[in-house]
Amino acid sequence: MTAVTTEFVDELARGVRLGEVRAIARAITLVESREPARLELLARLYAHTGKAFKVGLTGAPGAGKSTLTYQLLPRLKARGYRVGVLAVDPTSPFSGGAILGDRIRFDEALEGVYIRSLASRGSIGGLSRGVPPAVRVLEAAGYDLVVIETVGAGQLQVDVRFVADTVVLTLVPEAGDVVQAMKAGIIEIADVYVVNKADREGATRMRLDLRNALELGGKPKGWNPPIVLTEALYGKGVDELVEFIEEHKQYQQQTGAWRTRRLQQVEWELQSMVHDALEQQAHSVVQSLFSESARARVLDGVENPYPALQAWLAGE
Repeated sequence: MTAVTTEFVDELARGVRLGEVRAIARAITLVESREPARLELLARLYAHTGKAFKVGLTGAPGAGKSTLTYQLLPRLKARGYRVGVLAVDPTSPFSGGAILGDRIRFDEALEGVYIRSLASRGSIGGLSRGVPPAVRVLEAAGYDLVVIETVGAGQLQVDVRFVADTVVLTLVPEAGDVVQAMKAGIIEIADVYVVNKADREGATRMRLDLRNALELGGKPKGWNPPIVLTEALYGKGVDELVEFIEEHKQYQQQTGAWRTRRLQQVEWELQSMVHDALEQQAHSVVQSLFSESARARVLDGVENPYPALQAWLAGE
């Protein structure tokens, strides 16, 4: 990205506030980057952020998250939400996958919805650190509900709990899926569970197994996560899912859990930005402490790098 001027940031912020699609796209590209100007842009947009309801969809690859997202969009729009989608997956169907086969129907469902694919950039948590600032851009542009679909990285999509107000975990009725989810630690993060592709054998049994697995940890306190059977490809069960998502939102707002969760989100967002800055600094420090020839000597075992690192950490 070329150098970003203050005038460019001002223009971009105005465009975002006006809901200009091109400005939104360019703003998300900027806040995804590590350009210092991203903080300048976010500072200008901040007063118009923090209000959107964020729904996270996670689950293993092949669980039908993208199809489920597609089915959710018109139903959320019908409830008066202005919807944005952040699909953390470079191979998301939203950018050209199989679900676009019926292009006319898809376009009608997505009218007025802003959709953006974000690169996971090697994240093992199923998310990109660019998600929180991208959410703020959409909020500043007037979107009051943001659907966040994780990369589907198998057993590691747990970071979504730090960016979403309601987490929907999508499973399929294959043998062992509940056990695998328990091992992975993703069972505990969900607020609503979906057993998708419920026309397959074993779906009802899986719902029972999942309920039993949840109760193994003791009777849930407060919100008792519902389990919904869906056939996302045909829209079956999706209306019920939307009802539970809304109920969870209302439950949090009525009990004070909303603020607690939002505080966790702010902490994760700020930590992510500090992490980016420290990662950049780490590269610069290594280059300054160890020249190419010094790194070669470390590789060859003739130079011990640790005293130099100890001295740097001690500020010497």
